[in-house]
Amino acid sequence: MIDLRLLREDPDRVRASQRARGEDVALVDALLSADERRRSSGVRFDELRAEQKQLGKQIPKASGDEKAALLSRAEQLKADVKAADAERDAADAETQELLLRLGNLVHPDVPVGGEEDFVTLETHGTIRDFGAEGFEPKDHLELGQLLGAIDVERGAKVSGSRFYFLTGVGALLELALVNAAIAQATAAGFTPMLTPALVRPQSMAGTGFLGQAAQDVYHLDKDDLYLVGTSEVPLAAYHMDEIIDADRLPLRYAGFSPCFRREAGSHGKDTRGIFRVHQFDKVEMFSYVAPEDSQAEHQRLLEWEKQWLTSLELPFRVIDVASGDLGASAARKYDCEAWIPTQGKYRELTSTSDCTEFQSRRLSIRVRDGKQVKPLATLNGTLCAVPRTIVAILENHQQADGSVRVPEVLRPYLGGREVLEPVSR
Repeated sequence: MIDLRLLREDPDRVRASQRARGEDVALVDALLSADERRRSSGVRFDELRAEQKQLGKQIPKASGDEKAALLSRAEQLKADVKAADAERDAADAETQELLLRLGNLVHPDVPVGGEEDFVTLETHGTIRDFGAEGFEPKDHLELGQLLGAIDVERGAKVSGSRFYFLTGVGALLELALVNAAIAQATAAGFTPMLTPALVRPQSMAGTGFLGQAAQDVYHLDKDDLYLVGTSEVPLAAYHMDEIIDADRLPLRYAGFSPCFRREAGSHGKDTRGIFRVHQFDKVEMFSYVAPEDSQAEHQRLLEWEKQWLTSLELPFRVIDVASGDLGASAARKYDCEAWIPTQGKYRELTSTSDCTEFQSRRLSIRVRDGKQVKPLATLNGTLCAVPRTIVAILENHQQADGSVRVPEVLRPYLGGREVLEPVSR
C-alpha cells in the first residue's frame, strides 16, 4: 500500500498514477474522504475520552445537584464515546479497504499506455536465419516429441489442458536449468530457498495478488490456503511482521518452487505446447533493500537476468513495461523477451519489478536505522521460468536433423552432453 501522508500531500500524483494504470481515479477521492473521516472521528473520540476522564476525577469531589449533573453528563459521555469509537473503527476499516485497492505509484519514467506501449531499451544476440541454413525451424513441441522430452497428450489425459509431462532429457533439461540458475544466483550472493507452495490469505494479499490478479489464483476453500503463482509470495512474506536492522540489508533470496496459475482470460492464447501452462517450476530472485537503494537494486536484478539469458546463448530484448501492463505492486517493471523463431517474435522469459515500499507496508516489514524505524523496499526478478526457457532453448538451438545443441553453461549439469539427440522419427 502507499503512504497515506503522501496521498494527503500530493493527491494529484496518486490520481496521475491511477490514470496511467487505467484504473479508477475516483478511488483516490473516496480514499481521501474516508481518511478525513477516520482522522476527524479519531480526534472526536480522543476529546470525548479526555472529557470522560476529567469528569471521573470531578464526580467523587462533588455533592448534591452538582454531582447529579455530573453523573448525568457521564452517562451521556459514555454513549457518545461508544458512538465515536464505532464511527472511528468504521472509518478506519473503510480507509484500509480502499487503500488495499490502490495500486503502487507508477514511476514517472514508465511509458504510459497498455500492453503494446512498452519501450525497447536494448537488444542482445543474433537472430538465426534458418532459411540461409537450409531448413525450416520446428516448433518446441515437435522438437520435444522428437527428443522424447515433452508429452502434452498424457498431461491433458491426466490433468486437463495446459498440463504436461517432461520426460527423459526434458526432465534432465529442467534440472540442469534449475541447478545452473541457482548456481548463478548463489555466486551473486543470493541465499537459495525452497519455499512453500501454499500460503495463507495475508501472505497473498500482502504481496498484492488478491486484487487485479485474484482471478488467476487457485484457492483451496476447505483450508483457506492459496497455491502460489510465484515464489515471490512466500519470499515477500518470509519477514512479515519483522523489523530488520539496517546493517543486514540488502537481503537477497533465490527461491525455487512450483507455480500455479489459472491463466484466466488466456482462452485461445498459446494453446500449443508448454509456453502458457497451469503448473511450472521457477527460480525467483527477491531482494529487501533500503528504500533509497531500490532503483539501483532494480538495475542489478536486470543485469543478473541479462547475464543468465546471455549464458543460454539466446537472442533477447529488454523492454520497459508500460503503465497499464504493470502488476498492482510494481512501480516499474522490465521484461527480458527471448526470440521464438516459429512465432517470429519476442516473448517474455524473465521480468523484474521494483515494488518500492508497497509490499512491506502491507506485510508490516520494517527496517531499523538508528532510532528510526520505517518500511523498506522489496524487489523481485524471475531468473528462470522453466517451461518458457525450454521453449526458447529448443527452438533457438535446434539443428536440421531435429537435434538440439546444448548451451555450454548447461553441459556440466547434463553430464557433459553437447547435443540432445532425437529418440524417435
